[in-house]
Amino acid sequence: MNHIVVAGCSCLALLGTAVGEPNENAEARYQQVIDYVKKSAAEVTTNALSGVKTLADWNAVRAQKHREFLYMLGLDPMPVRTALEAKVTGTIHTPNYHIENVVFQSSPKLYVTGNLYIPHNATTPLPTILYVCGHSPHPLGAKYQYQDRAQWYAENGYACFIIDTLEFGEVAGIHHGLHNLNMWQWISAGYTPAGIEVWNAMRAIDYLETREEVDQTRIGITGISGGGAISWFSAAADDRIAVAVPVCGTFTYGSQAKNWLADGQCDCIYFNNTYQSDLSIMGALIAPRPLMTCSGIKDSIFPPDGYHEVHRQVKPLYDLHGVDGIRNIDDDVPHQDSPKLRQETRQWFNRWFMNDTTPVDRVPNPENKRHTAEELACLKTIPWDAANFSAHDHFVTRKELAEPTKKEELLAELHDKTFRWFPEQSIPFEPIPNGGHGGWMDRYGEYDDFQIHSEANVRIRVQIVRARNRTPNTPLLVYLKRPEDTLSAVDVDELLAVLGHSDVAMVNPRLTDHQIDHQEWTNIERTAVWSGRTIAAMQVWDVLRATKWLAEELKTESRPIVLFAKSEMAVPALYATLLAPEISQVIVRDLHTSHDQAPPLLNVLRFTDIPEVGAVMGSRLCFLGARPPGFSLASEARSLPTALFEKLSPR
Repeated sequence: MNHIVVAGCSCLALLGTAVGEPNENAEARYQQVIDYVKKSAAEVTTNALSGVKTLADWNAVRAQKHREFLYMLGLDPMPVRTALEAKVTGTIHTPNYHIENVVFQSSPKLYVTGNLYIPHNATTPLPTILYVCGHSPHPLGAKYQYQDRAQWYAENGYACFIIDTLEFGEVAGIHHGLHNLNMWQWISAGYTPAGIEVWNAMRAIDYLETREEVDQTRIGITGISGGGAISWFSAAADDRIAVAVPVCGTFTYGSQAKNWLADGQCDCIYFNNTYQSDLSIMGALIAPRPLMTCSGIKDSIFPPDGYHEVHRQVKPLYDLHGVDGIRNIDDDVPHQDSPKLRQETRQWFNRWFMNDTTPVDRVPNPENKRHTAEELACLKTIPWDAANFSAHDHFVTRKELAEPTKKEELLAELHDKTFRWFPEQSIPFEPIPNGGHGGWMDRYGEYDDFQIHSEANVRIRVQIVRARNRTPNTPLLVYLKRPEDTLSAVDVDELLAVLGHSDVAMVNPRLTDHQIDHQEWTNIERTAVWSGRTIAAMQVWDVLRATKWLAEELKTESRPIVLFAKSEMAVPALYATLLAPEISQVIVRDLHTSHDQAPPLLNVLRFTDIPEVGAVMGSRLCFLGARPPGFSLASEARSLPTALFEKLSPR
């Protein structure tokens, strides 16, 4: 026997150039994904109201757009309006007004705390402002920080109900689940904390309607930052809001993506954009009710290109209504509620609620708070049954898995609510050789390395080892590489049993061949959701495209196509197989038992979960090794030996 010794040579060198490829190729493909998610968000913004030319155009779609918006907030179906169980737990008296400390339950065990400011000796019923707080941390609620806003209204003829956020309320919940807590199941459940904030605002209006001091026809909403965004969403969701003034909370998804701002924004700023909507549609839903947006020219997280574009798109619809009811006001300030913006807000409410156009004095920020946080607190202790901290687990209704959904129904739901963005038109694959050779893999077959178009200007890598003695029955095994599979040799050992006996392709769906840190992955995932996508959904599309190209390239018309994937890539493989009947079989290892684990696919937990998808697959699903727990529904799925693929390695 001859022995070959390569002195001073690493194992990687023995594998040949296939193990690495030039770094610039992987880097370029990574940059293509970044450009793609930015472009997708820009298209959402451009197309939001593009089909609306007349008032009749808008009226024809308004009800549908409203339902879609509620769905994207997690409010369709609407939660049950249970008893508010409202209580006034204390009262503060001042010379001009009194404050009632109010706590209510927007849903059972979901507590909301707020202060209701009521002027003395005013003629009732009163115009009323619902002030929704922004992100101002305080253990006794954000309402303490914003009390001067409510005080002005109470001293000028308004009632004002200022309510805490879920995150910075007296009974705290979670806002930053995606931003920094890796709670990716929120996306799969179709949950956003914006939904709870809007629901709390709607229930606050329910409470105001029980108060004799409140004129139900003159309820306005305002707030800054997170409160600005919730002012937008609440006014679009609830027609009872007569006038809206969002402050430093106006954006377009296109602007947010272009300026790459996910890292600086709370999850409550956004809705899950299933139906590829934007704030211009929110403005259209508010019209013809008066709407004024207030913004800072130097605002780094809600920059001018965003809020100007919203106004540009929405104003023509107000013109079609024949109403001079929209304004766009900004000030040369950063992200803050400046004296000018507060002045403009107050004048806007005076105009529409009091028919008063008299200029309002521009008042600087007060140096001191009039009332302590302890005085404004509504609770002495946190209620023992409070569900605020876990509200994300039950706010959006999930499907209970009892028996598998019919395949046609499941496919319809996936098309409408998860893969809605899938391209309708195919584009040429335009394969480009990456160069290099397969090293020792050349001994097993004919090696090629390509980049192909998955979508316009988005390429993915596909490596092929063609069996030299293939027959009309030689199968094609497609292995989906994971982000940690940075070298082509990492998982080759698992494929040795089939190399040379089957055609083998190794596919890198997007974002699997370029190492990025967790923070950047989070930013890409959150940005993708702004156009109705997730990384896993984009990878499903990549698998479909790669499989289709391989079928054409390798002429597999009469040969079985089998996918093999592990852990996080097993889920895209599962869904791709469901969507592509030409895939004969999918073999998975370490398949997650629920989207509560990973990876996120938008809304899926509202109508299915991984075990049910596996059940619908029937015998096309194979587990490498023993069937994992939790897959009792997938009764037709089979198990294969853990060390080899018997059917794919004929001897």
